[in-house]
Amino acid sequence: MTRLEQLFEGQLPRLVMFDLDGTLMDSVPDLAAAVDKMLVQLGREPAGVAQVRNWVGNGSRVLVRRALAGQLEHECVDDGQADEALVLFMQAYAGGHELTTVYPGVTECLDWLRERDVKLAIITNKPAQFIEPLLEEKGLCGYFQWLVGGDTLPQQKPDPAALLWVMDRAGVSAQQSLFVGDSRNDVRAAKAAAVPCVALSYGYNHGEPIASERPALVLDDLRELVASASGLR
Repeated sequence: MTRLEQLFEGQLPRLVMFDLDGTLMDSVPDLAAAVDKMLVQLGREPAGVAQVRNWVGNGSRVLVRRALAGQLEHECVDDGQADEALVLFMQAYAGGHELTTVYPGVTECLDWLRERDVKLAIITNKPAQFIEPLLEEKGLCGYFQWLVGGDTLPQQKPDPAALLWVMDRAGVSAQQSLFVGDSRNDVRAAKAAAVPCVALSYGYNHGEPIASERPALVLDDLRELVASASGLR
């Protein structure tokens, strides 16, 4: 029996929803490059990959505000200045994603689930316009029946709205669904939707261990989710 089946009393879920950045892909190098280009255009010092890694997870607008503030807390940032900076960031990030990589084990896990007719979805706070091109560029296009970005609905994670929206369209209950993510926003959104959550230890959680959010399971590699005692089946 796989660890996935153990979570569902020996059965498979009918729907698995995934976060994108920090869960399926390491996108921070490209996000950091776009942030730094934006900052330089505004006459500021670049932030660098290490800082940006701690700032991602709440969508582009919040990332830009954190970059302008130079820290996680960004209430001091002027809204007009943030709007101007967001335009520059979006232009820079649209330029390419050569530095973004798919994490080890992702393709194997997605193949395993697809072969068993489990419905798959992406729920991310990344702007919707970037999702499909990024999936296509990285060879993950075609796995997912639903793609929900940070601007698809009025609410973003940790609000559960996107999870509820996908479950409604899939015709699947919370008890038959799973959410897989890497940050506290993912775990909190899943809990608010009454959906079990599996969290990845390698993602972006503002420098805090994801286990502190008490997901149902913490993994170091997505292959661990679908592996039996004899390995991938």
